Amino acid sequence: MQFNHQEHLPRHIGIIMDGNGRWARRRGLPRSKGHLEGLKAAKRVIAYLAGIPSIRYVTLYTFSTENWKRPKQEVSYLMGLISKYLLKELPFYQEHDIRVCHIGRRDNLPDTVLDLLDQTAELTREHHGLQVNLAVNYGSRDELFRAAKKLAELHSEGTRLDEISQEEFSSFLDTAGMDDPELILRSAGERRLSNFLLWQGAYAEYCFHPSCWPDWDEETVKACLLDYLERKRTFGGLNNE
Repeated sequence: MQFNHQEHLPRHIGIIMDGNGRWARRRGLPRSKGHLEGLKAAKRVIAYLAGIPSIRYVTLYTFSTENWKRPKQEVSYLMGLISKYLLKELPFYQEHDIRVCHIGRRDNLPDTVLDLLDQTAELTREHHGLQVNLAVNYGSRDELFRAAKKLAELHSEGTRLDEISQEEFSSFLDTAGMDDPELILRSAGERRLSNFLLWQGAYAEYCFHPSCWPDWDEETVKACLLDYLERKRTFGGLNNE
């Protein structure tokens, strides 16, 4: 299915990929199998979205600042999964002209993971298709706090508070220079943001889908996009239609 009015589609989509563990548990499988199938789902979804030219950014909530609280074995597996597949998927990025970027804290990530994130970003830097932001070691409160500290350091002396704009503050966020997400998707029927793009998503539309993330495919995303196109966005104004 092709969308007739691509200009009405979101330029930036955020995705909270939830339910890998539940998907595995319901099938009597280890959680690691759910995470592996979740990776396959991410490829399906990204391949589909990369084929829609008007969509320029997708941000995948890959590993949050809170995920460090999980059992060490699971954290180690997730870091290993990221490390194993980042460069292995280079042919996939090339086929779809995908640029990969990292958002989130750099400190306390394993050096191997950080190096691979940087290598992947550099190797795909000249790609001009969809930009996929991997939110690894990312939390929106942490991002806002880091941005506020950078702004305070810059204006430690001689600047009036009324001279500081929201635009300047936004320039210190991890997503500086990108469109704010107009649509944020979450799988597995959960209806919360979980510390994801709180500033950027202030006026986003939200779609909470019941399917666990490993079950997502092109049809799932199509349904969310069609739902988005049915909505009227007024940004606090009036709908005059």
